[in-house]
Amino acid sequence: MTSNLEAQLLALRHQGEQAIAAADTLERLEELRVSYLGKKGELGALLRSMGQLSAEERPVIGAIANTVKESLQTSLDQQRTALEAAQIRTQLEAETLDVTMPGIYSPQGRIHPLNGIIDRALDIFVGMGYTVAQGPEMETDYYNFEALNTPPDHPARDMQDTFYLPDGNLLRTHTSSVQIRYMEREEPPIRVVAPGRVYRRDNVDATHSAVFHQIELLAIDEGLTFTDLKGTIKVFLQAIFGDLPIRFRASYFPFTEPSAEVDLQWNGRWLEVMGCGMVDPNVLKSVGYDPEIYTGFAAGFGVERFAMVLHQIDDIRRLYASDLRFLQQF
Repeated sequence: MTSNLEAQLLALRHQGEQAIAAADTLERLEELRVSYLGKKGELGALLRSMGQLSAEERPVIGAIANTVKESLQTSLDQQRTALEAAQIRTQLEAETLDVTMPGIYSPQGRIHPLNGIIDRALDIFVGMGYTVAQGPEMETDYYNFEALNTPPDHPARDMQDTFYLPDGNLLRTHTSSVQIRYMEREEPPIRVVAPGRVYRRDNVDATHSAVFHQIELLAIDEGLTFTDLKGTIKVFLQAIFGDLPIRFRASYFPFTEPSAEVDLQWNGRWLEVMGCGMVDPNVLKSVGYDPEIYTGFAAGFGVERFAMVLHQIDDIRRLYASDLRFLQQF
């Protein structure tokens, strides 16, 4: 019985070592480990028959079995190391870069002048405590006009004639509609800046476009005055243009009272750059704010106008033409 079991153990070692050496994947190697050394493996099955041996035979067969187990385990470890090394070599070969090959030229990107102005303006206002808000470009008549103190028969609508859609909606003419939506959701005090694309029915020429970009700001709190508005605009314009003379001229907007245009002295002449004013009490009432408690101011400007002044661009259409010869200058 002893010699027979010994022969089986030695045969198992020989067979196992050959199978392990032939394993070509880590998955196959794991299958062999379970087959030979697992709880229900072949070595375990042979050892269970040791119960039929005499007390003198068991230590002899036990020693042989341990040798077989160690030999198989050593073969498994060596083959696993070899397979893992081969796997790493294969991965390195697949991922190796040929540094002698010519590179593929990719031109460096540039920030579009409009995006550059928007980014600079938002950085300034966020630094002053304002929150950036966004809203839909397709608006309802209520948010674009009526909530901003411009009822259907108001002549000021002619100033902002826009594109009307078959469903009764329209393309917004300013980002003031974002301010109305924001005020409906939030309670005072608020400070919000709203950038975005706007639309107006206009004849396209060197200084006009039917599609352009605006940035508008709004502050609502107790005790805000026109002085707060002037100080905010002065800080902003000086951050953009430098320490240049600024003046305020009386103007009219349906949603602010009093209203003003802001001029900047640039290269010896006055340029209109912004519109502003104190929020009309009717606008505050439309969003549920009490005008006896809260006051506010608003201001807005066209991004294209700022870009044209700062970069001395002679035609607004250059900003939309995607001409690389033009864009590469920035």
